[in-house]
Amino acid sequence: MRTVRTTEEMRALGAEIAGLLRPGDLMVLTGPLGAGKTTLVQGIGEGLKVRGPITSPTFVIARVHPSLSGGPALVHADAYRIGGSLEVDDLDLDASLEDSVTVVEWGEGLVEGLAEDRLEIVIERDPEGEDRRVRLRGVGGRWSAIPASLV
Repeated sequence: MRTVRTTEEMRALGAEIAGLLRPGDLMVLTGPLGAGKTTLVQGIGEGLKVRGPITSPTFVIARVHPSLSGGPALVHADAYRIGGSLEVDDLDLDASLEDSVTVVEWGEGLVEGLAEDRLEIVIERDPEGEDRRVRLRGVGGRWSAIPASLV
């Protein structure tokens, strides 16, 4: 578990995670409103060098941010308003999964079936302050060894 104290640190963590990502990677972000999920994705986008700005996709459900450097696109989805797996299927996230890095906020319990391997990221707010606690958990062989600097 890693403690993050500022929005700048959250973006820096996202950029650090981006250095590990490749096409086909799925990340599932979990945390309460205001925890910093979108801020983390902004850092991932900066690290992947994709076209921005990266904002919360709550009302459009999903956005595609093409690469500006020949790398993978970033598909940023928000499952907050999704009612179940049938609505997830309607998003057609699996159509671009192999070629892109896909990040789904609020996806826990909904999108795990999209990929055998995934990186699950849980962000918790410190009840007594502004700090965030970020926990990364790899699922599947692709994420069997997360660098110690991230955990």
